[in-house]
Amino acid sequence: MKVDGVPYRTIWLAPDGTTVQVIDQTLLPHAFVVRDWRRMEDAERGIRTMIVRGAPLIGAAAAYGMALAMAADPSDAMLTHAYTVLMASRPTAVNLRWALDDLHALLAPLAPPERRDAAYRRAAEICDEDAEICRRIGENGLGLIRQIKPRSGERVNALTHCNAGWLATVDWGTALAPIYQAHDAGIPIHVWVDETRPRNQGASLTAWELAKHGVPHTVIADNAGGHLMQRDQVDFCITGTDRTTRCGDVCNKIGTYLKALAAHDNGVPFYVGLPYPTIDWTLERGADIPIEERSAAEVSRIAGRTAAGAVATVELLPAGSPAANPAFDVTPARLVTALVTERGVCAASEAGLLSLYPDRARAA
Repeated sequence: MKVDGVPYRTIWLAPDGTTVQVIDQTLLPHAFVVRDWRRMEDAERGIRTMIVRGAPLIGAAAAYGMALAMAADPSDAMLTHAYTVLMASRPTAVNLRWALDDLHALLAPLAPPERRDAAYRRAAEICDEDAEICRRIGENGLGLIRQIKPRSGERVNALTHCNAGWLATVDWGTALAPIYQAHDAGIPIHVWVDETRPRNQGASLTAWELAKHGVPHTVIADNAGGHLMQRDQVDFCITGTDRTTRCGDVCNKIGTYLKALAAHDNGVPFYVGLPYPTIDWTLERGADIPIEERSAAEVSRIAGRTAAGAVATVELLPAGSPAANPAFDVTPARLVTALVTERGVCAASEAGLLSLYPDRARAA
């Protein structure tokens, strides 16, 4: 995707062949800054502090974290250490475990001198694969959008929650990939962008990247979605997912469940865009997904640009008031109209997923 006419991915290798470069998403939309990662610890911190975020991008970042570790020390001890440290950086996104398991399985049988190049090569492959997966999710979702008859006016109104655009992946995005392809195809589409408290990924990230691509959009308070659905101003909802169980339960940014409930009550289709590494075939129930509890400071504080142009962080809560911050919730499969994957569209069920991924039937 492009930023001011310049094509970018969210993560890439610097010309020196070792340093990993990423867009610092904690500074958007007020500043566009590229960070250099030179050590495995830089990748771990980047994932933990959400310099990079979004399940597919977390997986790619973890893969490059393993490569950085092997560049510094390709020993068995470092391989185990890097795997353990990176695995602990974020607990919910299953892509993290998928990427680390992939890299560990590749590197462990190799002689130490062979590990560095193999790790960098595989990390680059994971990035290219993710970009292609997301492009295909976009194609499959575009087919659904073409079938929609707008409820109000001539434009198609989508509603999305959090950020599942190209900033959450290596390129294209999951939930936003169909929207980008619809816009590029000339379909008049408009996006209602949930602000997505407490980290405001919708207002800060989704709105930013939609604006950069020229997609019409409007930022709304999180609680406005149901009202818009009641007034026929939403034709479909689409979100991403950080982990989806084999039976179709979807774990995503906190607040997704409430949007799915409102959509169900108002007869609005609720779609979820997901790449195959986000499917956790080891879990049947969403209730078994670990829910990350993040710092209360994300609820009690907010950053913004002042009238003078400076970026400042302010306190929102009364002194002494505690805050809780569960980062994700689970939307039951019964509330999901369909899953949009790189292989096609299916029902949110074990049978639906196995229809697209029959190779997983043996693990059922």
